[in-house]
Amino acid sequence: MPKWIKFIIAILLLPVCAGAARALWRVLCASGKADVVWVPLLAGAACWVVIFLLLPKPMWLYVFGHELTHALWTWLFGGQVKKMKVSSAGGHVVVSKTNFFISLAPYFFPFYAALVIAVFAIGHLFWDWWRYLVWFHLFVGAAYAFHVTLTWHVLKTRQSDVTSQGWLFSAVIIFLGNVSGLLFGLPFLTAKVSLLNALGWWLESLGQILNWLAQRF
Repeated sequence: MPKWIKFIIAILLLPVCAGAARALWRVLCASGKADVVWVPLLAGAACWVVIFLLLPKPMWLYVFGHELTHALWTWLFGGQVKKMKVSSAGGHVVVSKTNFFISLAPYFFPFYAALVIAVFAIGHLFWDWWRYLVWFHLFVGAAYAFHVTLTWHVLKTRQSDVTSQGWLFSAVIIFLGNVSGLLFGLPFLTAKVSLLNALGWWLESLGQILNWLAQRF
């Protein structure tokens, strides 16, 4: 798909982005009293931020998750991974097919947070890890903060994944991917808002924004 078409699509998706942001704010406000979730989540995120600011950045670990995310999304779309190289200076993966989801997945899919969730889910299924729930929230917070900080760090340099799709289109997809992940993930973590309510708020906010734009233009 030509970049100019992706640019137009990105412009058209801006109201969707604004609606998602408004819906996420409503979910956050409605989930504010879930102290047993937010305290360890934010504590884990704060611990990682301190490590990120004061210690050398674990770039090999980030690059490994980055390239493996490319591989996972390639498999998800039915492609094959032929080669993968990882180093602290960078990496690459050779795949049989690609699209914008595969190219941009590492910037919106929090690999290590998903890994923490998967490990806990399996452990809870077999060994009843309910008593470790506070540690689960702590590690999820740290892993998601890892994703956000290091994604921001690498996006400050030129990334071929992004330039190949166009800056605006990539920004919109990355934003929507991250916000929708939070929008649908927080209801499961906090149990204060249903997933249907979160989706309904998104659609409601989008409708309000489109109505406002129609009145102005």
